[in-house]
Amino acid sequence: MVEFRKLRENAGFSIADSAEYLGLSIRHIHRYEGAEISVPIPVRRALEMEARLRKATQAPNPCKFRFIDLFAGIGGMRVGFEGIGGECVFTSEWDKYAQETYRANFSNSDVHIFAGDITPYGQNPSLIPPHDVLIAGFPCQPFSIAGVSKKNSLGRKHGFECETQGNLFFDIERIIAHHRPAAFLLENVKNLERHDQGRTFMIIRDRLENALGYKIQWRIISSRPWVPQKRERIFIVGFREEVGFDFAKFDDLIPEQAMWPTLSNILHPHNEVDSKYTLTDHLWKYLQAYKAKHERNGNGFGYSLFGPQDVARTLSARYHKDGSEILIAQPTPRPRRLTPNECARLMGFEYGNRQWISPVSDTQAYRQFGNAVVVPIVEAVAKFMSPFIERTLLNERNDVKKLAA
Repeated sequence: MVEFRKLRENAGFSIADSAEYLGLSIRHIHRYEGAEISVPIPVRRALEMEARLRKATQAPNPCKFRFIDLFAGIGGMRVGFEGIGGECVFTSEWDKYAQETYRANFSNSDVHIFAGDITPYGQNPSLIPPHDVLIAGFPCQPFSIAGVSKKNSLGRKHGFECETQGNLFFDIERIIAHHRPAAFLLENVKNLERHDQGRTFMIIRDRLENALGYKIQWRIISSRPWVPQKRERIFIVGFREEVGFDFAKFDDLIPEQAMWPTLSNILHPHNEVDSKYTLTDHLWKYLQAYKAKHERNGNGFGYSLFGPQDVARTLSARYHKDGSEILIAQPTPRPRRLTPNECARLMGFEYGNRQWISPVSDTQAYRQFGNAVVVPIVEAVAKFMSPFIERTLLNERNDVKKLAA
C-alpha cells in the first residue's frame, strides 16, 4: 500500500492543503493517512507531480521533468535534455568503455540505475522508473548505408532482421507502451528513412503512431550549421497528445550561414599537436597508392585531405584504423589524424565553454565520437521541444487533478 503521508509531505501539503488540492474532504484524507483505504493511482500521480514541481522550484538547477537515456553512448543526448531542465533517472549503454566516459562526465550517473544490456528492461519495462521523456539513439549500423553494404558483402542480415541490433527498436516500443511518457526523441542515420525501400521506416511509423497512438514528426538535420562536419541524421519526435509541435519551424533555431564554422574553429595549432598523430611514412604511402588505384578505376574511394578553411566529411567509428576519411594537411610532407580532443570539438562535446573528459584510449575515444550524436543539434532540438513538453505535462497535471476529484 502506498504511504499517503510520505506523498503528501513530499508535495509540501498539509492535510488541509491535500483536501483542497484533491477536492476531497478532510475526513477522506485522514482515511488515506491512516491507511484505512488504499491511495488511488490518480491521487498518487497528482501528488508525485506536485513533489517534482516543488523540487524544481527549490533546486539550484530546477528539474522540470524526468527522462531516461537509452543506447546512451557517451551521453550526447543527455547533455541536450539536462540543458532544458531535465533530470536523468535511468541510463542504458552496453559498451563498457562508453560507460567509463559517460560516468566521467556525469558525476551523478551512479545515483540511478545504469544498465548495460537493455533487453531485460525491454522485456520487463516496469524495472525502469517512471519518466516524462524518453531519448534514444538506437543502434544505426543495421540501417546505415555502410553497415548494410558490409553486411551484404558478408552475407549477413541487416535492418530488423539483424538479430543482435536490428530488433532493439521493439524494446523501445515496449518501454513507451508501458510508461506512456509525455514525449520521446529517437535518433538514427539518415538512411533509416529509405532502408529496405522505405519498409523499415513504415514499420516504425506504424508502431509509434498506430500501435502506441503518439503524434510523431521527423526531420533529417545536418550538422553543418553547428560544427565543421557534413553529417546528417534523422530525428523522430513523438508526443503523447497533440500539442501543436511543428518540426518545420525548427528552421528558426538554425544559425545563420555566415556563422557556420570551418575546421579552423576546432583545430589545434600545428606546433601543439603530438607527432604521434602524424601518419607514418608506410601508412601514408599505402593510402596514396590505394587512392590512385581507385582513381584509375574511375571511383572516388580513398583518403580525404582538409585544411583549416574546409569542412570535414562524416566522422565514423572506424576513424581509429587509419584516419583516412579526415586527414589534416600539415607543413610537413605527411598529414595527420585529428586528435581525440579535436574530435570532441568536431562533434560538439566541447562547444563554447563546455569541457569534455575522455578517460579512455585514443582508439576507444575515436570509436565513441564516431558513434555519437552532434551535441549542439540535440541541444537545439531539445530547446525546440521544451515548451511542448511543458505543455503536455501541464495538461497531464490538470487531467490527473480532475480524476482525483
